[in-house]
Amino acid sequence: MPLGLEQVLDTLVRDIPDWPDAGVTFRDVTPLLADPEGLRTTVDALASLGRELAGTDIDKVVGIEARGFIFGTPVAVALDAGFVPARKAGKLPSATYAVDYELEYGSATVEIHTDAIAPGDRVLVVDDVLATGGTMAAVDALITQAGAKAAANVVVLEIGALGGRARLDPERFGALRTY
Repeated sequence: MPLGLEQVLDTLVRDIPDWPDAGVTFRDVTPLLADPEGLRTTVDALASLGRELAGTDIDKVVGIEARGFIFGTPVAVALDAGFVPARKAGKLPSATYAVDYELEYGSATVEIHTDAIAPGDRVLVVDDVLATGGTMAAVDALITQAGAKAAANVVVLEIGALGGRARLDPERFGALRTY
């Protein structure tokens, strides 16, 4: 019998206490990725949430390095959209748009190829976890740089206590599960 989304996430997302630092509970999605039914349920739910928030006219799905690639690619296929990787600085071989942003422990840069998103495209941004929201907000800025619209942001898990949702448009953000 197929499991529902809530049961899939409860069963297949593993909590790792005190990793990578004491006091942090890491939400490990690797058991979810290893389970074909759970992965299918999660991808279907992300695609559905993306349609609900952004509408049906999604041209591209941007997946944030690295687990956003894993979830974003099948979501793009489900939405009949192209897939674009958002990568750390220096990882893409052609001309890029770049945005610098602050992390809780320093700063980073995220990039997309300049020819990956066309002006006017409607883009769905996908990642596995929303924590402080800095990376996802930076990716939204990249999409704007390209002349496109970040139509919605969706994640599998949100760590609510870290307040990342406040850095995004709450009308176009959704999480399958908030902790």
